[in-house]
Order: sequence, then structure tokens, then C-alpha cells
Amino acid sequence: MKGIAMKPNVGSMDRMIRISAGIVLIALSLYFSSWIPAAPGVVMLATGYTRRCPLYLPFHISTEKG
Repeated sequence: MKGIAMKPNVGSMDRMIRISAGIVLIALSLYFSSWIPAAPGVVMLATGYTRRCPLYLPFHISTEKG
């Protein structure tokens, strides 16, 4: 039985923005000692690193060229 593999749907510019914003949000959470900005920061880092955004799927969005 084959697993469901998700194709990358996050392009290079989108990826750089996600990773940068994730780092900023995590830094803010450390500075203010609050976990609230860290939660979306971790998600942004994860989607930037893996180049896959599950939220793009239902809307058929892809910033990946190709």
C-alpha cells in the first residue's frame, strides 16, 4: 500500500519569507517570554523547511515553479 506523498508547493521566495518570519516570531517569543508568537513561528519554519504547506492544498495554490 502506497502512502500519500504531498508534492512541494512552496517556492523559493515564499520559502525564504516563511523561514525569516518564523525566526523573527520565535525570537520575539523568547524576548517577551511568551509562547504565543512561537506557535505560528514553528509552523512557518516547518512549512518553509519542508516546502509543503497543507493550507495551500484545498485552494490549489502553489508558488513552486514547475
